[in-house]
Amino acid sequence: MLEVKNLTKSFESPSGKVTALENVNISIKTGEFASIIGKSGSGKSTLLSMLGALDTPTSGSIKVDEVDISKLSASKQTVYRAKKIGFVFQQYNLIPNLSALENVMLALEFGGMASGKRKKRAVQLLEEVGITPDEMLRRPTRLSGGQQQRVSIARALANHPSIILADEPTGNLDSKTGKMIFDMLHSLSRKENTTILAVTHDMDIAGKTDRTFTLKDGKIAV
Repeated sequence: MLEVKNLTKSFESPSGKVTALENVNISIKTGEFASIIGKSGSGKSTLLSMLGALDTPTSGSIKVDEVDISKLSASKQTVYRAKKIGFVFQQYNLIPNLSALENVMLALEFGGMASGKRKKRAVQLLEEVGITPDEMLRRPTRLSGGQQQRVSIARALANHPSIILADEPTGNLDSKTGKMIFDMLHSLSRKENTTILAVTHDMDIAGKTDRTFTLKDGKIAV
């Protein structure tokens, strides 16, 4: 269960105080697939950063399974990111000098899995998202955009996260591949009972999620 209450993020700029998020309230059940839409500058990426403990709110709370992650120490937030959160990015963010298999194994290492178990788990995940044994040994530059996004999804699932945060996961893909990636995420949310929150500009995708939230000028539109 993800509960965001009265979440506000503001900062000082040369032109004065800027409020990126203002009293945001959302609640997403375990296993739900939700989306956030909104224009550029509406606060979508800021909200995702807060939920992933990459930034701290000015006020308000973010509770994941009853634990307020915004109040955790820096070291505990690192553990939270490694074990509770899976990130899927528009730019994939795979490490270029590692193979697809090694990219997933590295996430498992950060998650604390014993070295002897990492390869088997990584292979299993990559098979689940449709990566062939040959493709597993390729570096990202030798994979298509759709293949790279599949690898990033496998990496996001590595440590059985409670929540997957996806930032424009289909933004760099053609419509056919984008639909395939969306369907894969939707299936995983059901199969793994994983909560997924996706930021997207694609209204076709947003319209097929369990719920859609609209951010406008840092506020949830009602």
